[in-house]
Amino acid sequence: MTVLDTRALNRATLARQLLLDRAGLPVRDAVAHLCSLQAQEPQEPFTGLWSRLRAFDPAALSDLLTGRHVVRTHLMRRTVHLLTAEDVLAWRTRFDAMLRQRVLGTYRRELEGVDLDALAAAGRAVLADGEPRSMGELARAVAAQWPAPGPRALGELLVAALIPTVQLPPRGLWRTKAGVRNLPVSAWLGRDPGPPGDDRVLVRRYLAAFGPAASADLRAWCGLTGLPAAVKALRDELAVFRDERGRELLDLPGAPRPAPETPAPARFLPAFDNAILGYDDRSRIIDDAHRGLSVAGERVVLVDGRVAATWTAEDGTVVVTPLRRFSRAERTEVAEEGQALAAFLSDGDSDRVRIAG
Repeated sequence: MTVLDTRALNRATLARQLLLDRAGLPVRDAVAHLCSLQAQEPQEPFTGLWSRLRAFDPAALSDLLTGRHVVRTHLMRRTVHLLTAEDVLAWRTRFDAMLRQRVLGTYRRELEGVDLDALAAAGRAVLADGEPRSMGELARAVAAQWPAPGPRALGELLVAALIPTVQLPPRGLWRTKAGVRNLPVSAWLGRDPGPPGDDRVLVRRYLAAFGPAASADLRAWCGLTGLPAAVKALRDELAVFRDERGRELLDLPGAPRPAPETPAPARFLPAFDNAILGYDDRSRIIDDAHRGLSVAGERVVLVDGRVAATWTAEDGTVVVTPLRRFSRAERTEVAEEGQALAAFLSDGDSDRVRIAG
C-alpha cells in the first residue's frame, strides 16, 4: 500500500482547497466544492475566497447571500458555516441529532427535563409570523413556558438545533456589521430540508475537497457519527493509502494528488479556515506546536504550504508575525501576497504590509 508522507498530503490538501493555484470558479461553485466555509466571524469567508479564487469580487458573495443562493447556518460541528442553499436542504436533517446532542452536552444541567418536541413546536409557532428574530428574542418569547433554563440555553437549542434556521442578511455581507436575525430554512428558501440523504454522497464530497483522509478526519470535519457504514460501502470505489503513522487514508481515485515537490505559494487564510479545521490529524498543514492557533481564531499565513505566521489587519496595514525565521525569498513572497491582501481589504486604498521581527 502506498505511503503518503506529510508533504504529499500537504500538496493534495492545497490542491483540493484551491490553495495551490487560484481557481477560476464562480463563487457559488467554489462554496459548493469546499462543502462549506466556516463563518462564525462574518467577514472571514471573503478572505478565504479571495485566497482561493482569481479576480474574486466580494460583491458576488454578498449577492449570493441576498439572493438566497448561499446561506449562513449552524451545521458542521455546531458552528456557523456558509453553504449553498442546495447543500443546506440536502444535508440539514442528517445533522439534526448531532446538533441536538452538542447543545444538550453544553447545557445539560439547564435543559434537564425540557420537552424538546414541545419546545420546538413553541419556537416554530413564534416564527410562523415570518418576522426575523434574534436568538434572545426567540428565547424570551417562549421563556414563560420554560423559565428555568434561561434565554441562552433555550435560544441556542432552538436556533442551533431544534429548528433549522438561517442567519439573514445583512449579517455576513461585505463590509457590513449587523446582528444575527434568524428565520426558518423553510421560510427563507421556500421549502423544508429533505430527509437524510445517502451518506456516501457526503463522504465523496468531503474527499473531493479534503482527501486523502482518514475516517477520523471525516468525523472531525462534520461532527457526525454513523459514517463508517458509508465508508465501508464505498471502499471498493476508493483509492487506499497510508500515512507515515500507519493510518489508513481514503480518496477518490481520480482526485488530484500533486507531486510533493510542487511549489506552494504563500497564502493568507482567515480565522477558523477549514483547510486546517477539516481534519483530526492536522499535521499535514500545521505543526503540533501551533495547533492551538487553529481553534483560537488566529488568521494564519501558509509558507511552502504550512502554517508559518499569523496576520492581522490594522489601519490599512497587513501585519505578519512569523512563527519561524523566513528566508529572504520567503519574506519577499509573503510581503507581495500581503500587499495584494491589503489592497483587497482596503478596496485599493492601501497596499501596506509589515512583517514583524
